[in-house]
Amino acid sequence: MQNNFNIVLFEPEIPGNTGSIGRTCVALNLRLILIKPYGFDIDEKAVRRAGLDYWKYVNLTEYDSFTDFLQGESPSEEQLFFFENDGSENYYQADFKKDCYLIFGAETKGLSKEIYKNYHHRMFYLPMYSEHIRSLNLSNTATTVAYEALRKIKF
Repeated sequence: MQNNFNIVLFEPEIPGNTGSIGRTCVALNLRLILIKPYGFDIDEKAVRRAGLDYWKYVNLTEYDSFTDFLQGESPSEEQLFFFENDGSENYYQADFKKDCYLIFGAETKGLSKEIYKNYHHRMFYLPMYSEHIRSLNLSNTATTVAYEALRKIKF
């Protein structure tokens, strides 16, 4: 089965989350794109531990910056789907298409102000109904969105 879309992590900080997301990418045959800087060494044991023995199968692409990502991938704006707690639309409303990019910000900082400003109209959120929760775990969020994108693209 070929790659249907991509998961992009902008400046990821927690190796375990990146490893778990890599494992999801292997399961769904997705490419994982990482945008530097990272809050860890990509070869760190915690990344491999979370990705288990699947990490060696991750289809990984790395970029030094968001600008390098845009230049290297040349996506149309319609292919870009950003996820933030205060996004303008619920992720159920996203019109996921083949070859799209699901873009998630750093665990503690989210996406840069510049990205947020330039793509505010492409920001989506996952619903949270409790006032006791500020955010969801990045790995859980990326996996949830990936399966919804797969559902919309395939079914």
